[in-house]
Amino acid sequence: MTKTLFITGASSGIGAATAKAAAAAGWNVGLFARSKEKLDALAAEIGDQALALAGDATSYDEQKAAMEKLAAKFGQIDAVFANAGCGTSQAGTENGDPEDWKKMVDLNVMGALYTAHAAMPYLRKTTGQYVVTGSAAGRRHIKGSVYGATKFFIHGFAGNLADEMAEWGGRCMVVSPGMVNTAFFDEAKPDKLQPDDVASAVMHALSAPDHAAIREIHLMPVG
Repeated sequence: MTKTLFITGASSGIGAATAKAAAAAGWNVGLFARSKEKLDALAAEIGDQALALAGDATSYDEQKAAMEKLAAKFGQIDAVFANAGCGTSQAGTENGDPEDWKKMVDLNVMGALYTAHAAMPYLRKTTGQYVVTGSAAGRRHIKGSVYGATKFFIHGFAGNLADEMAEWGGRCMVVSPGMVNTAFFDEAKPDKLQPDDVASAVMHALSAPDHAAIREIHLMPVG
């Protein structure tokens, strides 16, 4: 049976690039994000292997319902990619906006936890994989960065979940890129990593043989 991948933050950037890469590799893909228009356009571009699932990653119920629809259409879920995330408008702790932090923590931390919790019953059935987007900012300290702290959480959680899933043969991988040329930044970064680079790393983990657990792929732009 063809494998199926559920992706949050699928409407653009790393999520959209991974959806295209997975479909090209023969996977079915569930595209989850808030922008219905972008998802519908991406699903139309990919074709019958894609299912657009509009929803908010900060809602556990919406993620759970989307996975139910995906499993009903394609029969199973073999992997999930908790990719949805955001930064803050104001950098630092002293100058940061606590309301901004709450929105970011809800998405970067709780959203990834919701993906994991909702996916576990499906992944147990398929001995599947949980993949999550970390960051170079979650591997080193950056002055005052609350965003970086949310990614420290992701790296810690991914390691803990990897040990939990290993008990039944499941696998967990965190992909931690440096600066990527996406809409996350206000201006283009053509000399940095491209979304396709991160998508390739995700597909490397998803296509690894069953006996090989790739726990982390860390990639940086050269120089």
